Amino acid sequence: MEKLQYISQGNTFREQELCVRKVLDNGVKWVQVRWKNAPENELIKLCEISKQLCSEYQAVCIINDHVQIAREIDADGVHLGLNDSAVKDARLILGENKMIGGTANTLSDVIQRIKESCDYIGLGPLRFTTTKEKLSPVLGFEGYQHIIDGLREKSIDVPKIFAIGSVTLEDILPLQEIGIYGIAVSGLITKQPSIINELKKVMI
Repeated sequence: MEKLQYISQGNTFREQELCVRKVLDNGVKWVQVRWKNAPENELIKLCEISKQLCSEYQAVCIINDHVQIAREIDADGVHLGLNDSAVKDARLILGENKMIGGTANTLSDVIQRIKESCDYIGLGPLRFTTTKEKLSPVLGFEGYQHIIDGLREKSIDVPKIFAIGSVTLEDILPLQEIGIYGIAVSGLITKQPSIINELKKVMI
């Protein structure tokens, strides 16, 4: 599983598509298509194009929230928020071979996601971010450490956790030392696609 995940950004179809093309051109191998409050026909079109582009670049294409769209376009999987569809329902719709990721903010969320057999967990936010409307309480490095320690105390294997929420290049090593598997970024790569190679080098 890739350690760097890009979450698409943009207020219009054109902005979104351009961002997906740019990051793939610069070496991203995992795109999560996320466009909240989008017109449905444009969202479907964006997902179709993103899936096609990801296939050309041999990259993973995950759809945020919309399980049926993911099924219709044969995406590689979905990412579900805590208030989105249930993981078990998504699994029934998509089948065993598709990837299902889930959002978490607390230790109990992480344990819930493990019980639901999520393939990976997006845990955050690390710090304040403007890319999400209803932001959960900020974790900081201490919050991640607390959650990883909590799993170990309960003798629970640490799953593949991605840090999210204004993550920077300098955050990667401290997060990996805590036991975090990878990072999911949006604004950082959108503004500076050329940083992708630097990010990947640090996350060996």
